[in-house]
Amino acid sequence: MESVILFRDGNDYPGEFETAQKYFQCIPNRAKIPSGKLVICRYSAWPYYKELEDDVNDMGGKLINSFMQHRYIADLGNYAHHLEGLTPKTWNQLEQVPDKGPFVLKGETNSKKFEWDTMMFAKTKQDAIRIYLDLQNDGLIGYQNIYIREFVPMVTYMTGFRNMPVTKEFRFFICYGKVISGGYYWTNYIEDLSVKPDVNEVPKEFLDEVIERVGKNCNFYVVDVGQKLDGSWMVVELNDGQCSGLSDNNPEILYKNLFNIINIL
Repeated sequence: MESVILFRDGNDYPGEFETAQKYFQCIPNRAKIPSGKLVICRYSAWPYYKELEDDVNDMGGKLINSFMQHRYIADLGNYAHHLEGLTPKTWNQLEQVPDKGPFVLKGETNSKKFEWDTMMFAKTKQDAIRIYLDLQNDGLIGYQNIYIREFVPMVTYMTGFRNMPVTKEFRFFICYGKVISGGYYWTNYIEDLSVKPDVNEVPKEFLDEVIERVGKNCNFYVVDVGQKLDGSWMVVELNDGQCSGLSDNNPEILYKNLFNIINIL
């Protein structure tokens, strides 16, 4: 099936739209999507994904991620148990949380990481309760399921805004079970680091295990991977590849490989 990208103007990293156009026909709104296409919604899937899927299906096409696949990857609670042992322990009810912290809290899809010290990191269970209640009243997170996660320290290069740890963390784009691009996660801080994080340090075997466990629950997604203090690796989170920023991924590599893998199906 031929593919197009639904890519709204003004919603890209610098130069990303121009790169995408080299490999795909890019459509600015859903009304102009040609019939019978595989549709990749770059930054253009929200807020009404199910309605979008219905519209594309009516045109004889399909989204690269179905609504059910999108929901699987967009809600931490759907995949955390599939990644047991590879990702921090996760609870969705305060009464399940152990007495000993620390913890991090986030919504099913989004977090308040840029308010790390007051809205995400909880040193104690009492802190977690306070943050949980604050997130329930947040304009974005309050509409999502809220999760409490074990805080697992990672290799940390520096401390960012609001005491947020800038860690050894990488983002990988996965499409149909293949890694198509990888790059350092904390793009905003990369120029401030004394070392150049090397994405090739992440073991292929670890990524293969993650991909196998996710299986066909999602076609196009990102895996954010961090290195723990003991040198082992963990999954920080997953997200829909259509909705995820590049971080330090090279758009030329990403879109070239995305085009190639779709066109060999």
